[in-house]
Amino acid sequence: MITPDTLKKGDSVAIISSARKITEKEVSFAKQLFKSWGLNAVLGKTIGKEDDQFAGDDILRAEDLQTMLDNSEIKAVFFARGGYGSVRILDKINWKSLANNPKWLIGYSDVTAVLMHSYYNASMSSIHGIMPINITDLSENTAVNSLKNILFNGNNEITCPSFPLNRQGRVTGEIIGGNLSVIYSLLGSNSFGDTEDKILFIEDLDEYLYHIDRMMQALKRSGKLNKIKALLVGQMSDMHDNNVPFGKTAYGIIADCLKDTDFPIAFNLPVGHIGTQNHAFIHGKSAEITISSDLVTIRQ
Repeated sequence: MITPDTLKKGDSVAIISSARKITEKEVSFAKQLFKSWGLNAVLGKTIGKEDDQFAGDDILRAEDLQTMLDNSEIKAVFFARGGYGSVRILDKINWKSLANNPKWLIGYSDVTAVLMHSYYNASMSSIHGIMPINITDLSENTAVNSLKNILFNGNNEITCPSFPLNRQGRVTGEIIGGNLSVIYSLLGSNSFGDTEDKILFIEDLDEYLYHIDRMMQALKRSGKLNKIKALLVGQMSDMHDNNVPFGKTAYGIIADCLKDTDFPIAFNLPVGHIGTQNHAFIHGKSAEITISSDLVTIRQ
């Protein structure tokens, strides 16, 4: 697995959108923040472009990402926002270019598609962390500080209280995954390969509870959960129910789906659609996971 070099002052980084449209004003605080870190932020052609809900059509969004991957002076690519659309350009990219010019790819939510695809097709570690759309001022917070620590120091630690549904254990392995709806959409493709000995992470937003069950059953039936070392579950935010209640919370649904497995599971991690508390982690890098009766610790 390739882990990009840490950043240093004077490095150039890109801000692009592989999905939903976004204005230059909406990334202005991110540009200022990166400048305060000593970085030169370069805006891609997709910033400010519009094609229905997208930041330009598929061709433009693919070209913008390809340009930044090809440019050896660009040391990191920040995906400006999620929404929907990254999966539409994955097969238009020459991913060998990323392997030849390793750099950090940074995002979450819809950008999970990029993180997963680059892991399986370019053997590249990336960062599951906040995006420019989430940076609305220049104050320090958990999401910003954890991202900065990874970019400049190359390491990461997340510690949080245990949760009643947790299954204790201690394992070491590469963390992969991200948004549950997105990885579910990647099933059967080369963007979601073998999961043996991996630590799988999932989180989600704005989903119906029955759909959480549907997606978990699909992962289970496809064999993606058979040989993983552990499951990490972030925030399941703004879940919905039907008039006839499903009967379980999102965490309860996941626990029920995995009741016949024996690998460690940690719920309620401070990762996902939770704004300034969204801890970053290194996608694809080995981590030491300890799930005890009182604490969960993730060290990379």
